[in-house]
Amino acid sequence: MSRLKRADRPYDIVLFGATGFVGTLTADYLAAHAPKDLRWAIAGRDEGRLQALREQLPGGSEVGVLRADVADPDTLRGLAEHARVVASTVGPYIRYGEELVAACADTGADYLDLTGEPEFVDLMYVRHDARARETGARMVHACGFDSVPHDLGAYFTVQQLPEGVPLTVDGHVSVDAAFSGGTLASALDQFARGRQMLAAARDRGRHEPRLMSRRASAPTGAPRFAKEVGAWALPLPTIDPQIVRRSARALERYGPDFRYRHYAAVRHLPVALGGVAAVGAVAAAAQIPAARRWLSGRLRPGDGPSAEKRAKSWFTVRFVGEGGGRRVFTEVSGGDPGYGETAKMFAESALSLAFDDLPPTAGQVTTAVAMGDPLIERLRGAGITFRVAAAF
Repeated sequence: MSRLKRADRPYDIVLFGATGFVGTLTADYLAAHAPKDLRWAIAGRDEGRLQALREQLPGGSEVGVLRADVADPDTLRGLAEHARVVASTVGPYIRYGEELVAACADTGADYLDLTGEPEFVDLMYVRHDARARETGARMVHACGFDSVPHDLGAYFTVQQLPEGVPLTVDGHVSVDAAFSGGTLASALDQFARGRQMLAAARDRGRHEPRLMSRRASAPTGAPRFAKEVGAWALPLPTIDPQIVRRSARALERYGPDFRYRHYAAVRHLPVALGGVAAVGAVAAAAQIPAARRWLSGRLRPGDGPSAEKRAKSWFTVRFVGEGGGRRVFTEVSGGDPGYGETAKMFAESALSLAFDDLPPTAGQVTTAVAMGDPLIERLRGAGITFRVAAAF
C-alpha cells in the first residue's frame, strides 16, 4: 500500500480532467474494473459536467466530485490534500500541468499523468523533484502509450538477459490508430518549442546526479531495414527512449553499460518515406503561428476517434535484446493504443500506486522504477500482452 495510510486522505485516487476524452475513458474503466473498496473521485473545473459523468458511471453514486481549476492553485492544493494518488489528464501539460505537480509534491500525494512532453518532464524534475523526495511523493509521468509499453517492455526484456553484463535493447513500434485533439495540441506545442525543450534538457542534465560506475544511453539510431523484425526501422523522436534511459540509470539490473534505441517499424519503404515527409511538414508548419492555429483547429481538444475506430485499432512493440551471449525477442501488444489501452494503462498505474506492495521510491520516477513487475502483472490481467517470442 502507498506510504499514505487510507485514513489520512478521503480518496485513494482522484482523477483530474475526468470529463475530457481520455479522462472519460479512464473514469469508465475505473468504474468497471476497480476494487469495490476503492474510494475515488472525479475532478475538473465544470461541476455540472462532472455530475453528469458521475450519473453515467456504474456505481456512480459512490464516486466523489471535486471542483478544481488549473487557473486557481488553491483548488489544486485542496484536491491534492484529499487524495493519496492524483491522476491528471489535463494537457498540454506544459501549459496546464505545473501547479498540480507542485501541489502534489508539497502535500506528499502521488502524482501521475499522460504527458509525452519532454520539456514538461524535465522542468518538473528541476523544480519539484527535491520537494517530492522530502514529502515522499512519487511523480510518475508518461503513464499511457507514452511510455508504459516501451518502458515496461524494455524492463521485461532486460529481465530475460544475463545480469552484470553490457546490454542492448532496440524497440520497434507498429501502430494502427487515430489520435485526439488533445494529442494534436501537445504535439504541435512540442514542435513549436524546440529551443525551450533543448534548454530544459540541458538544465536537467546539470541537476541530475552522475552515474559513477555504470552507463545508460539512448542514442538516436540511423534509419535502416531491420531484418530481425522484417520492417524499415525509422528513429522515433518521442519521449519514450528518454524514459527507458532513466529507468536504466536507476536500476542496476540493466547492467554496467545499457543502450536503448527506439524505432517506428514500417513494412513498406514508400509508406516510411511518406511518414517522414508528413512529420517534417507538420513540424515546419508548427513554427508558424498562423499555420499552427489552423492545424489545431482541425481537431479540437476533447475530440477523438469513434468507438468503432478504436475497436479496430492496435499496437505492437517488438524488442530485440542482446547481452552476455544471449539474444531475446519480446513483444508488448494490445488494442487501441492512444485511448482504450491508454485509459487502461493509466487507471492500472493509479491503482498500482494506491494498493500494490511497491519498492520505496520518491521524487520523479518512471513506471519501471516505481511499479515494475506489479504493474506488468496488472496489465497482463487487463489484456495487454507481455511475452517472450524467441530466445537464443
